[in-house]
Amino acid sequence: MTRGRPGARGRRPPRQGNGERLGTRIAFTVIVLFVLAQVAWWLLFQAQLLDRAAAEREAAWERDVTAVTALLARDPGSLEALLERYPHLRPGAPLPDGRLTVEVDPEAAARLAARDASARRMIAFEGPFFAVVILAMLALIAGSLRAERELKRRQQNFLSAVTHEFNTPIGTLRLLVQTLRLRRSSPERTVDYLRRMETELDRLERTSDHVLAAARLEQADAPPVLEAADLNVVVQGLIGRAREGLEARGARLTVRYAHEPLPVSLDPDAFALVLNNLLDNAVKYGTGDVRPVTVTLRADGDLVRLHVDDEGPGVPAEERERVFERFYRAGDELTRVSVGVGLGLHLVKTVTEAMNGWVQVEPGPAGRGSRFTVVLPRRVAADDVAPAPGGPGAVASA
Repeated sequence: MTRGRPGARGRRPPRQGNGERLGTRIAFTVIVLFVLAQVAWWLLFQAQLLDRAAAEREAAWERDVTAVTALLARDPGSLEALLERYPHLRPGAPLPDGRLTVEVDPEAAARLAARDASARRMIAFEGPFFAVVILAMLALIAGSLRAERELKRRQQNFLSAVTHEFNTPIGTLRLLVQTLRLRRSSPERTVDYLRRMETELDRLERTSDHVLAAARLEQADAPPVLEAADLNVVVQGLIGRAREGLEARGARLTVRYAHEPLPVSLDPDAFALVLNNLLDNAVKYGTGDVRPVTVTLRADGDLVRLHVDDEGPGVPAEERERVFERFYRAGDELTRVSVGVGLGLHLVKTVTEAMNGWVQVEPGPAGRGSRFTVVLPRRVAADDVAPAPGGPGAVASA
């Protein structure tokens, strides 16, 4: 992951896939407009169809009234038979000359009006429901395409980063070896060349470790085997092994142990990967020749927290969740100045969750830099772990 966005000279070259992305957006916009237009047309058509049917039914009933009234004028005794044949009619007020008449039954008209209203409500519901379903499916498809495109972009960044992370140190090593082989150098310069070669080898080792660890995590079928340990003791051992390399890169390391034992259950090798990645990340994004890094351990009720604070540029708020995603590296590989392949923090998150914990990032305690926090559940049985190194509240400083 990359924290902050280093500036680049000139304009950033256009990314591949912009035309494809624009074409997809246009296609989805056309489909959405087409669906909305179709639904609106269908609603209008159905409403007009119901209005036309109601008008034709009203006209038909008026014709029935006229026809039945004419039949009654010729045969008044057929009223009951005619009403059975035309159930939507009822006897009307007699004419002044005594002739019988019929009229439309208001109850029958009310029943048909209620049926029409129900049909209108059903149509008014079905149309928007259909549109919502279609748009939801389109949104799912668009989200899937967006996720696939984002994964493709990250994989391309990953391949570019891996290529860079391997080719750069290999090229540097080749140059240093050729220099030592073809030129005579003073002992001081030879020592400097050897130190630089060792640095490049460390870089190659870190990159290969990240790639292999990610591959092992993806293929692992069983959870890690957790052991009882005091986190103070574990961190002290890991810091002791990593301190020299971190200080050679400019780190000024301070470790604040807890006032009490911190019993946890962890996989020592997996936790070493977590802490080493966080320390490497803190030093990588530090600024200046001296890069302060503070490690703090403390108990928090039923939890144990390990903080790693740096004074780098910090993580933007909109990227604090995404920095733990696999292959995620902010910015573009063509303008990036930080090293890495986008797997370090993903490994930290995955391994910590495998040990029943979690990891989070927030601004540093002084308002600058970042604070990465690893949270592990406190082990209930604490009598099988060693005491904290250096006594309660010990502070180790570089």
